[in-house]
Amino acid sequence: MRDLLPPPRRITRGVAAIVGLLLFAALAMLTLTPPRIEDRMPNLLDRVVEEVHQLGWNRLGFTELEVLANVLVFVPVGALAFVLLPRRVWVLSLLTGPAISVMIEGIQRVALPHRAATVNDVVANSIGATAGVALAIACTLLFASRSSQPPSPNLEAS
Repeated sequence: MRDLLPPPRRITRGVAAIVGLLLFAALAMLTLTPPRIEDRMPNLLDRVVEEVHQLGWNRLGFTELEVLANVLVFVPVGALAFVLLPRRVWVLSLLTGPAISVMIEGIQRVALPHRAATVNDVVANSIGATAGVALAIACTLLFASRSSQPPSPNLEAS
């Protein structure tokens, strides 16, 4: 499969590294600080649930919104891991999101006892990261220029 996936351009990796650092900082602030986001913004989250209910999605409550948010927050983690890791070990990008999630939940369990460290969060985060890897693979296959792919070994030079 790695032969089908050309490596990203140097500029793409550079931008991905910067975005990754910013994302990592945002994740740390979101997950490794004492107050939970729902404690800081209860009215906003209530309004989101209320708006969703007005759209007819009555099954979406606060718990489901939290799971959906966990999935969506980790989509970029998987995509960035795929872009930043060398193609020969691209499969490791599938493990990056779950590893980061387990690390976050472990820190929450040990150092932030007022935070809820759950297996459900790890599962939701892992699903999001895997979706991010899949999205990055699909984009690579769709948008990678054919000229960036190595020539087929079956072609003979004339």
